[in-house]
Amino acid sequence: MEHHTATGTGARPAPALREYVDSYVGFDLRGFPAGVHRGPPSRALTAVISLSDPLEVAAGVDDGSPVTRFGSVAGGLMCRSVALHHDGRQQGVQVSLTPLGARAIYGMPAAELAHRLVPLDELLGALAVELVDRLRSATTWAARFTALDELLLRAVGRGDHAREVRPEVAEAWRRLVAARGCVQVGAVAAELGWSRRHLTERFLGEVGLPPKTLARVLRFEHAHELAAARDPLPWSDVAAVSGYADQAHLVRDWREFTGRPPTAWRRGEVLLGAG
Repeated sequence: MEHHTATGTGARPAPALREYVDSYVGFDLRGFPAGVHRGPPSRALTAVISLSDPLEVAAGVDDGSPVTRFGSVAGGLMCRSVALHHDGRQQGVQVSLTPLGARAIYGMPAAELAHRLVPLDELLGALAVELVDRLRSATTWAARFTALDELLLRAVGRGDHAREVRPEVAEAWRRLVAARGCVQVGAVAAELGWSRRHLTERFLGEVGLPPKTLARVLRFEHAHELAAARDPLPWSDVAAVSGYADQAHLVRDWREFTGRPPTAWRRGEVLLGAG
């Protein structure tokens, strides 16, 4: 077996950013077999800044999506895995934004980034260039996370975009996330005083996914967390705990979101358990 190392750490952003940014994760993976990492769909709008070679990323797996090189890349909510091609090494920082964070930090609704990958400097301009320079020149994760706090707070300070999000949409997002997707969209709409159709239209226009699709992504995200653990549960238990009707239901969603059934995904994911 090849010797490999996986180091890194996570951090919460500064309190003033927590409505907009869920987390920071720094990673340094070395000595793994070369391959393709499937970055799964999740609740986060993800930005990744490489600290070494450019990232080679495609917006889909085995579907003909072109592979593009990015020094730093930002994406919106996805309904399929993103393919990260690697040579067994990855070093960088991942930032997970909320949909509110898209307006506050990027100055646009999350819907404008849905299903897309774009260079970070297209969204942040000179601020992205400064951020990348600061992260690459820092020598500790703590210093990198401090730089992220400072630069992202500056981005938020450039405008007041968060108020443009309808409170009903923000509340629907919170309820879906709190229930990890195991909630009826119609019930959420009724509690907010909206019709299901009106909620779906407003939610899609802001977030980029309809609430029913987000609920599926959230349920899958929970299942993926359980399946990626160092000592994972049996697949039938993963399905039950994360709210699927049965294992066959889990397999259908897993194939749609990753391009492979669960057992083939596990065999092919060379970075599994590296965190």
